[in-house]
Amino acid sequence: MAASGRRTGRPTLEEVAARAGVGRGTVSRVVNGSPRVSDRAREAVGRAIAELGYVPDRAARALAGARTGAVALVVPETESRLFAEPYFLDIIRGVSAELGDVDMQLLLTLIRSGRERQRFEQYLAAQRVDGVLLVSVHRDDPLPELVARLGLPAVLNGRRSAEERVPYVDCDNTGAGRSAVAHLAGRGRRRIAAITGPLDMYAARCRLDGYRDGLAAAGLPHDERLVAEADFTEEGGRRAMRELLGRRPGLDGVFAASDLLAAGARAVLREAGRRVPEDVALVGVDDSAVARLMDPALTSVRQPIEEMGRRMARILLRQIAGGGADSRHVVLPTELVVRDSG
Repeated sequence: MAASGRRTGRPTLEEVAARAGVGRGTVSRVVNGSPRVSDRAREAVGRAIAELGYVPDRAARALAGARTGAVALVVPETESRLFAEPYFLDIIRGVSAELGDVDMQLLLTLIRSGRERQRFEQYLAAQRVDGVLLVSVHRDDPLPELVARLGLPAVLNGRRSAEERVPYVDCDNTGAGRSAVAHLAGRGRRRIAAITGPLDMYAARCRLDGYRDGLAAAGLPHDERLVAEADFTEEGGRRAMRELLGRRPGLDGVFAASDLLAAGARAVLREAGRRVPEDVALVGVDDSAVARLMDPALTSVRQPIEEMGRRMARILLRQIAGGGADSRHVVLPTELVVRDSG
């Protein structure tokens, strides 16, 4: 510390120990993932690390051969959402396949509460993984910055904004919305609604932008009453479809920002006696098993989800190995797959 009381460099192990009220050796054991530490001491050290912004010297640990051989895949969702949503399973499949080729362990982490987030922050601060993959990240999620402060390599599945600095793999979400609306308009639909994902997610906002672009390109007016926001779930699609039918019962086309949203919309249209595609044409996004199993089979915009997982893992492995910054921001193309729903 300087005479003024201001820190002159980055926090030291000794300062963490003093803040936590433990010995230097205890902090060292926590940082290095030793099991020989009480839960109480581990929590105190974790809090001190977070408060001081302490970053362990990864270079020194690397010289000591302290790589963990593990990567964390973080999904801030519940188990029910994880296993109900084909998107997450395809991402996991792609990541797992890529890491399996280099014998790297994959640790799947669900974060469902503030307490779980705090526990995971302490886990990361103890340097128990070599890198982090983040899926389904919302606009204000602090995890990417936390990972960066700790000096850990990280890759996002999707972006939080157009100015995203953290490495990411995304798909052309704007193009997905644009092609879906172009297809519906090409089938003669003139009152096309949109069911968006949560608009604090950049992917959902981009798909909505694509929807608006598609309307403009087709010479169709934009009507905010034809737009309903939902989460990326089947129940969310049900709620949004009921809302849209209440507002605009004469709608004749729907762009749903995911296949699960489309499945929920399809169920409500059936309850309302609206035939698909005769009365209302329907298009989703993902081209998942949900699209193929729906009745009628769902026209959907395919995004290469498993390949996105592979690319994420590939970029992360290059970072862990000390590789360059090439291909840190990847956007993969989408493709419309036409089936019977519209």
